[in-house]
Amino acid sequence: MKFGEIPVGSAAGAILAHSMKLAGRTLRKGRLLSEEDVTALAQAGLTTIVAARLADDELGEDAAATCLAQAVAGANISVANAFTGRANLFAETRGLCIVDRARLDAFNLVDEAATLATLAPYALVEKKQMVATIKIVPFGVKRAIVESCAAIGQEGGKLLRVAPLLPTDTSLIQTRLPGLKESILDKTVEVTRSRLVSLGSRLIGERRCAHTIAALAGQIYEAAAEKPGLILIAGASAIVDRRDVIPAAIGECGGTIEHFGMPVDPGNLILLGRLDGKPVLGLPGCARSPKENGFDWVLQRLLAGIPMTREDIMRMGAGGLLAEIPSRPLPRAEAGSALQETPVAPRRPRIAALILAAGQSRRMGEVNKLLVEIGGRAMVRRVADAVLASSVGPVVAVLGHERDRVRAAFSGSKVRCIYNPDFAGGISTSLKRGLAALPDDIDGVLVCLGDMPLLGTGEIDRLIDAFNPTEGRAIIVPTRRGKRGNPVLWAKRFFPEMQEIAGDVGARHLIGAYPEVVVEIEMDGEGVVLDIDTPEALANYLGGKIGA
Repeated sequence: MKFGEIPVGSAAGAILAHSMKLAGRTLRKGRLLSEEDVTALAQAGLTTIVAARLADDELGEDAAATCLAQAVAGANISVANAFTGRANLFAETRGLCIVDRARLDAFNLVDEAATLATLAPYALVEKKQMVATIKIVPFGVKRAIVESCAAIGQEGGKLLRVAPLLPTDTSLIQTRLPGLKESILDKTVEVTRSRLVSLGSRLIGERRCAHTIAALAGQIYEAAAEKPGLILIAGASAIVDRRDVIPAAIGECGGTIEHFGMPVDPGNLILLGRLDGKPVLGLPGCARSPKENGFDWVLQRLLAGIPMTREDIMRMGAGGLLAEIPSRPLPRAEAGSALQETPVAPRRPRIAALILAAGQSRRMGEVNKLLVEIGGRAMVRRVADAVLASSVGPVVAVLGHERDRVRAAFSGSKVRCIYNPDFAGGISTSLKRGLAALPDDIDGVLVCLGDMPLLGTGEIDRLIDAFNPTEGRAIIVPTRRGKRGNPVLWAKRFFPEMQEIAGDVGARHLIGAYPEVVVEIEMDGEGVVLDIDTPEALANYLGGKIGA
């Protein structure tokens, strides 16, 4: 290609390099100049322009883009007319965008002049959604380059296609353990049904049984008799080994286990099996949530008729960190807007802290235990400092008895103090006041007692690191030698029930009510189980007899 400044008088047939405004008209860059254009340029007083001329062995940008788009476009993809060297490709049906990643890289490595950009491999697309674009960077490109790229785009089948979603009858089996609420199972049914409907399939049956190999095997037999295209198994307890209940039950029915685990988070604990030639999935705990997780990636491929192998799952690590990405909510009504959302970077959950510091310290006699100095600081301030040094925020202290003196203990810190005038009614009144004072955009709350002087920042951060409601970790409880302690971390979903508590009790009963989302974290020290609420305990602590 010849490129540079040329006389206007000889510019007919050249390609204008830069847009130019003339009297009453604009000649845009990339325009193939006509004799009329040349006359207009001359009348405007121009003697030279910057332009390009193609060589005999080159194709113009639009012709090259069209050629390459047609070369790479496979089934269920249409090619739009090229313009300014760009040809866009669109899905002709709803389905998954299938991209040969190796050939895509090879295409783009041929020459800088020809580029191909696609959606991520296996992206869920809607009909008429753009799936790729060809862009020829200069005004023309050598035919040999176009031929090389076109060959890559076609060899062994087209480089790009859309695999349509295939209606698939699906059966769901759920297992039970004592304490698992039926409402959790009911919600799982609805979430699963919504997932399937959004992908053009349906749930034809749902069964529940005990979390045992024999009981589950019986239900798998019954489900398989209905000839579903896919069987899903949601266990009351996450699969932790290839010999666990779910894989063992599949094997009991004559099925095979092809793979356990995946490099996608959430979704690590998925199980891929097969029975009578049909896939059987043991679901990770996050499959109970409508948020995108690794289960969606596997499910979408299966429902698009794409065979899944263990190698396919093991190659999902790139882009597999899905935590806190709000893309593609699954109910169909939301699918359109979801495709327009921009994923956000994973973040730690935002956890607030409540320090309950309103009690009357009756067991301590005349002394307010919260104000006892330990190491030069009031006991309640020691707790606050440990909390403030962690990754929580904001920190709210609920005051009541001797509120002015207790408030003074927080002087100079970032603790926000609020007053509970009903503190004599018990700890539940402080909990309610504190929850009402928290911001709306938090994910959970750490409920701390003000009389635990050995509580450490590291222990608090360990609780937060364990917190992930999507993965079924919504109540995080510290333990020491098996004994449950404090503080306890609660997901926001429990706030309404915590607000209903009455009397001098906290929210401990909810731990027993929701065992399926409770995680216990064993700590190395006594800080999470040591509280100072009697003169004897204080004397023993100060004397080094406890808490060592």
